[in-house]
Amino acid sequence: MSKPGPVRLYNSLTRRIDPLEPVTPGRVTIYTCGSTVYRYAHIGNLRTYLFGDLLRRVLEYLGHEVVYVKNITDVGHMRETGEDPILTAAEVEGKSPREIAEYYTAAWLADEALLNMPRADVLPKATEHIGEMIALTETLLERGLAYEVNGNVYYDVSEFPSYGRLSGQRLDHLRAGHRVDVEADKRDPEDFALWKLAEPGRLMKWPSPWGDGFPGWHIECSAMSMQYLGERFDIHTGGIDLKFPHHEDEIAQSEGATGHPVVSTWMHGEFLTLADAKMAKSAGNVIRVSDLPDKGFEPLAFRYLALTAHYRSKLDFTEDAMHAATSGLRRLRRAVAEGGTDGADVDLAADPMAGHRARFVEAISDDLGLPAALAEAHAVAGTEDLTLPQRRALLLDFDRVLGLSLETPAEEAISELPDGAAALLARRAAARAARDFATSDALREELAAMGVEVRDTPEGQVTTIRR
Repeated sequence: MSKPGPVRLYNSLTRRIDPLEPVTPGRVTIYTCGSTVYRYAHIGNLRTYLFGDLLRRVLEYLGHEVVYVKNITDVGHMRETGEDPILTAAEVEGKSPREIAEYYTAAWLADEALLNMPRADVLPKATEHIGEMIALTETLLERGLAYEVNGNVYYDVSEFPSYGRLSGQRLDHLRAGHRVDVEADKRDPEDFALWKLAEPGRLMKWPSPWGDGFPGWHIECSAMSMQYLGERFDIHTGGIDLKFPHHEDEIAQSEGATGHPVVSTWMHGEFLTLADAKMAKSAGNVIRVSDLPDKGFEPLAFRYLALTAHYRSKLDFTEDAMHAATSGLRRLRRAVAEGGTDGADVDLAADPMAGHRARFVEAISDDLGLPAALAEAHAVAGTEDLTLPQRRALLLDFDRVLGLSLETPAEEAISELPDGAAALLARRAAARAARDFATSDALREELAAMGVEVRDTPEGQVTTIRR
């Protein structure tokens, strides 16, 4: 087996682009902060998860073995308003917290599938790892890094001198920024909760040495990342908004418990904006992936759009940008289609193909330079130096990273579905994943009335459109 290719990545902790040196050579371990499953994920969330997917694809393309873990936050946590979003959603929708979490988990994963995102190797749920969180909290208490007050356990930030080095915040300038009001029983406003005592009547609670309660927001990722990847792993990713306080607090917890650095490289993806405003559930300016066909766009056109901007740069979602992405995607698909169906015996290392592939590898190896890699794909699609089968072979090789399903005929798009059908298909996929077969069957009948026949296969739903 050949040696994996080198790759350089921007480390948010060192603020440098450094060579990746895995803890175990040839094997890269990655943890990504996943979704809090109380609402549908929007395309802003999905851009962050796409960044993790592209990182995984790049490393595998370069010959690395990858172990990819992405958590599911199905435990409610207090917000600045004092509300628990999962419990609030359960009350509004008339469901149990577990039903809320299962439904929106399935919907999130169905949306990821629309963007050609394979599932992580491990998808741990917070509710299934309460024991690990309690054990980690006990370790921090034993080490003098935490304190308990009336059933609440807080991390004592003053006992961790390097607190703030990831975000650049100075401890003496910090104010409470941990998504909750400043509790009166804290020693300092900057301290953050590891465990909270359950208020009377709370549905989501677990027994602990400090009484029935629930974990703090940050402890779950420290507990689950080390549970599956060990006390030293290679890469931790997430959105730029998680750098502080979530990831800053993770570092304090994990390093405080182990006495050494746990994560080698921290990577953060920038926001997706809508008309230059941050897309957020609280702002109400959200679009789901399954909404895109109703707007006339194939979901993979959004994946293409995400490739046009570096993951550390903001990306603005506009109708014009999506039309341009649709045109670019069709151009690449036509180039593949023109190459016929043969080409299995094409030697990618032969000239002049080797030069194109070397430039593609150079781009993706330099901190995931996907815009340059996409440009190289278009150079291949338009060059006269290659035969049509050579173009096809190279583009399909590149598509192992790009994930654009370039073998799909250029004129075939999900936008051909009747208006509203894509949203119903996403709802049905979520219902089946949650084993809500009554809803699934009802949605099948509704789709059939629109002229869309649905068959269930091990790979998911297959549709036939009958006009």
